[in-house]
Amino acid sequence: MTVTEQTRPEAPSSTAPTTAPTDARSAVKRAGPPLGLFGIPIFVGAVIVIWLVWRLSASLDSTELVTMNWSALGTALWQHIKLTVVGTALVMIIAVPLGVLLTRPGFRRLSGPVLAFANGGQAAPSIGLLVLAAMWLGFGFWTAILALGVYAILPVLRNTIVGLDGVDRNLVEAGRGMGMSALTALLRIEIPLAVPVILAGVRTALVLMVGTASLAVFINAGGLGIYITTGVSLFRPGVLVTGGVMISSLALLIDWVGRLLEYLVRPKGLR
Repeated sequence: MTVTEQTRPEAPSSTAPTTAPTDARSAVKRAGPPLGLFGIPIFVGAVIVIWLVWRLSASLDSTELVTMNWSALGTALWQHIKLTVVGTALVMIIAVPLGVLLTRPGFRRLSGPVLAFANGGQAAPSIGLLVLAAMWLGFGFWTAILALGVYAILPVLRNTIVGLDGVDRNLVEAGRGMGMSALTALLRIEIPLAVPVILAGVRTALVLMVGTASLAVFINAGGLGIYITTGVSLFRPGVLVTGGVMISSLALLIDWVGRLLEYLVRPKGLR
């Protein structure tokens, strides 16, 4: 007679279920910002240092000295930042609520025509848009803001719609099942999950604003574009390069600030 010995399965370790989530939480907590996040400011700092060394050692003629004196450069830089920040704030105030509205059931059918209109605004030549706005409203800062806003509204609007449409509807329905109102589910579930996509659109709009704000000088709205036009019209390569370095450095730094903000507001589990 053969006796078969049955081995009893080992009882699960009491520590296994508790250590895994702890390890996962520790991993999330230990995860620091990616090193690539610091590459842009380092690169921009190096470019500015190289430009400063050239500016302080170059022999400039009277025209270049007047154009590139520190006071004029600071004024033009501040005007350019104001054009970019105010224009982007105006775009966000209009595009984000409009994008939220166009994802609601009663207004979703209007999203196609609104996106087509916004796409038309971006497809229009930026200099033509500025000149048309100036002919209609006159020259100055706010006319440039309006034209730049029309030009840059599409990325924020489109990303707001795409981000909200990409939220898992099961999560929203689960929230509604727990007693949340539609507004609460929007504020506590949909928008937080869509924030990374929305901020990607804001970063695109910021970079567009920095570039197109260079054209604001044509309607007397100031900005660093004066260095581009002066360098071309008077054939001063140093002035032209100065404008290019300042505008591109500003665009990279603003994009980096947007990327940093996107990283900070993104839920830790999605980083």
